[in-house]
Amino acid sequence: MNSLKIGWSEISITPEKKVSLAGQFAERISEYVEKPCTATAMAIESGSQQAVIVSADLVEISWNLVAAVRDLLKDNSCGLNPENIVIAAIHTHTAPGYTRRSRTYEYEQRTGLYENPRSMLKAMLPPGKNYVEAANISSNPDICAGDECLAFLTKQLAKVTLDAWNRRAAGSFTNAFGRAAVGMCRRAVYNDGSAQMWGETNTAVFTELEGGNDSGIEILFIYDKDQKLTGIVANIACPAQCVQHRMFVSPDFWGEVKALLRRRFGENLFLLALCSPAGDQCPVDLIRWVVPESDVHDPNIEHSNPLYRKADPSMFDLAGMKKAGKRIAAEIIDAYEEGLDPLQKDPVFIHHVEIMKLPIRRTTLREYHNAQEKIRAYLREKEGDVDYNDAAKLQVYMGILTRFHLQDEMNVLDTEVHIMRLGNIAIATNPFELFLDYGNQIRVRSKAAQTILIQLANGAEGYLPTLKAEQGGHYSAFISSGTVGHIGGEQLVRETLQKINELFE
Repeated sequence: MNSLKIGWSEISITPEKKVSLAGQFAERISEYVEKPCTATAMAIESGSQQAVIVSADLVEISWNLVAAVRDLLKDNSCGLNPENIVIAAIHTHTAPGYTRRSRTYEYEQRTGLYENPRSMLKAMLPPGKNYVEAANISSNPDICAGDECLAFLTKQLAKVTLDAWNRRAAGSFTNAFGRAAVGMCRRAVYNDGSAQMWGETNTAVFTELEGGNDSGIEILFIYDKDQKLTGIVANIACPAQCVQHRMFVSPDFWGEVKALLRRRFGENLFLLALCSPAGDQCPVDLIRWVVPESDVHDPNIEHSNPLYRKADPSMFDLAGMKKAGKRIAAEIIDAYEEGLDPLQKDPVFIHHVEIMKLPIRRTTLREYHNAQEKIRAYLREKEGDVDYNDAAKLQVYMGILTRFHLQDEMNVLDTEVHIMRLGNIAIATNPFELFLDYGNQIRVRSKAAQTILIQLANGAEGYLPTLKAEQGGHYSAFISSGTVGHIGGEQLVRETLQKINELFE
């Protein structure tokens, strides 16, 4: 008996207007569309169990966006429970920006805090100084504004979710595995124990990369009742951020993957692209550093003495993006052509939604006073107006001020985590840019034959670094970089493993 039902849908999430591109300190406005950003939904139903997993070509999926989509679908007549929806981002930095709010927003509003460093910096400027928006985002009617883009994305994501659910029909799947060298650790460690995101490695004080990498690709091939391939699920430990500083709209390397897979399997093929824990990963090789062709406009990426390297094309440019996409697609095609396991038509399917109470990362009174003085001194001594470079430099201190007040109001973060069993596969989500080590700990101890982990899902709570990263410091490990620290990360691993393994006992 074939009890499994699967449905697919895809929709554009590229506004007709120009957009503010999210994900960098520098303000960027799209100049053209390299490839449209889309959202792809896969609906799953078996008996009373249901789920819709949506992959969106966005930098992140904030909590207010998830809540808005669920609110639109709350009165649907199709039997879909909105709480069973998972929306995840591929973390492309060339996607539409929108008004984003985290789970902490209600507390920040109550305390009069500002949610992002740029807004806080504007509020702290001394008389006579202004914050200069290089791209004039705030007052340009030709740009799809934050609230306008939020409304557009809400409508499109709700539509693709419901469409996939309504298209569900008898289906089956088989799982496979591949390898592609795409994700690499992007934190360099030095001989004093400090670390830097995108850090300079061509120096005698460089000792190591802080973490490893995972080249594995978890793959599902999805079929209809006639055993025709309808879609592919691909899960890799790397955010889609090759062309992250460019001025166009693009799904980055996943756009290349989709185009190549459709060339091989047909234009009607769906691709559900999922990013597993990769908060400290990127496509850039810090050891074989290749100078970007394009101007990255990023104060965190400054290599003073780069040497010529015979290596991949720069993974900050289009050539690198195409190379990464080609590697992923080629490996998926190889896995298909090398022979697959028998189809699973009547698998066990269980879907649990958990709210984990993870402790927020806390700061101290001494750090608070030090941060205040650092900001005052910087703004006092800075000549002229301030811009994104200043916001980047002061982010660590502004984050300490925000957290000091927030921790008086909030002890734990209500963290939505989805745990599923689909045959011999486990699926688990989290709302963080979760460092790779945590994902490895879950995968290696999971009782499932294969474990698909989805980060940046149903929330955008920032980086979740390891203890080693916190001790090393710098961007991605600052207290301002994320709501939860390593203590919460360890709890997330324990509780996720417990819930997964209970489904396989």
